[in-house]
Amino acid sequence: MSEVKLIATRESYGNALVELGKQNPDIVVLDADLAGATKTGVFKKQFPERFFDFGIAEANMMGVAAGLAATGKIPFASSFAMFAAGRAFEQIRNSIGYPHLNVKICATHAGISVGEDGATHQCNEDIALMRSIPGMVVINPCDDVEARQAVQAAAEYVGPVYIRLGRLAVPVVNEENYKFELGKGATLREGKDVTIIATGLMVARAMEAANILAADGIDARVINIHTIKPIDKDIIIKASKETGCIITCEEHSVIGGLYSAVSEVVCQEAPCKVVPVAVMDTFGKSGPAKELLDVFGLNATSIVEKVKANIK
Repeated sequence: MSEVKLIATRESYGNALVELGKQNPDIVVLDADLAGATKTGVFKKQFPERFFDFGIAEANMMGVAAGLAATGKIPFASSFAMFAAGRAFEQIRNSIGYPHLNVKICATHAGISVGEDGATHQCNEDIALMRSIPGMVVINPCDDVEARQAVQAAAEYVGPVYIRLGRLAVPVVNEENYKFELGKGATLREGKDVTIIATGLMVARAMEAANILAADGIDARVINIHTIKPIDKDIIIKASKETGCIITCEEHSVIGGLYSAVSEVVCQEAPCKVVPVAVMDTFGKSGPAKELLDVFGLNATSIVEKVKANIK
């Protein structure tokens, strides 16, 4: 059995930026004193004249990104999710979202897996915040392959995009021939008894849970929803009708993220039971990332338990 590769999606982002920079001279990168952590520093090394560091001034950075987009540049603005989606929300809403400018906000260190930095830095609300902005595309890639392709797709799309990236190295789920399609979910495993819909680092855990369930005679379908807005309604409706029960899995608050987005589709189009595996309306805490994921129930064991408790 081949060894599973572990790569943080923030690493994938930095590498994808360099490739974009080679392809398109209009690509510019903005950061807020975190280039080493967000991995935009690799772009800075290759293209120093197209890299701008704003210090700890995220709101100003978003305003400048809007101005650069208005001149025809394609700015990628980065910071930790707590500071990008949180601190700079007003500027993103009013200066980028309202005029629908071509800015790509790539936020790293999202979710509980930030680890020891604790609750103040563990942004579990960013998807909810960005989903609320009209016209904002929201992407949460699950691995290295998907993250690199998502960055490329964001550059090609004309309009504001929010990409959620992680600090923790995660398993590579997809093969290199995988094709990322904006707004389209991907079925990773067919199944008839239950559907597990996952996003981000929870996709690998959903696959692990499906294998455990298979050993117990439960046939679980696994769907990767990488684009949370616009969401793939068709794949969700099909799953609802064919399996009758959906478990959503996300490293995000149960409020406003994947669980909410899937439930909105199901309620309107094909009612069935939807059960979340998520951060349950609470703040995070400091600790090693992998241990925290277990503490908050963001693992295969919790998914298996939710499936068994809710399928008929």
